[in-house]
Amino acid sequence: MNRFVLTAAACTLIVSGAFAQPAAPPSGMGMQGMDMKMMMPNASDSKSTAGYKAAMMKMMTSMPQFSGDADVDFMKGMRMHHQAAIDMAKVVAANGKDAEVKKLAQGIVTAQEKEISTIDAWLKKKGV
Repeated sequence: MNRFVLTAAACTLIVSGAFAQPAAPPSGMGMQGMDMKMMMPNASDSKSTAGYKAAMMKMMTSMPQFSGDADVDFMKGMRMHHQAAIDMAKVVAANGKDAEVKKLAQGIVTAQEKEISTIDAWLKKKGV
């Protein structure tokens, strides 16, 4: 009997979970649940916070329109994503205190710049 009750309860949870609707994002939430207001510059922001916010806003507002071509859309979107990583790495390079983090950030800049060059060459070859 206990096994039947546990099995029935588990099935009920599984079935109800399949039909559950995601919760509505809190007020002020935009792009897939991200609160866009938290990305806006604020006079009380530290220099690094202002830099990170600027990098994220630049990425979000510069994302290209989708073309319907999976390859082109991937390459254009990743280019913006990589540029944001570079911009964020430069913030920590200028404001960070931990040598290990700053070293990682420099490695990110180097790697992402190389990948952006590869992406740019691919897009140019495709005439995009």
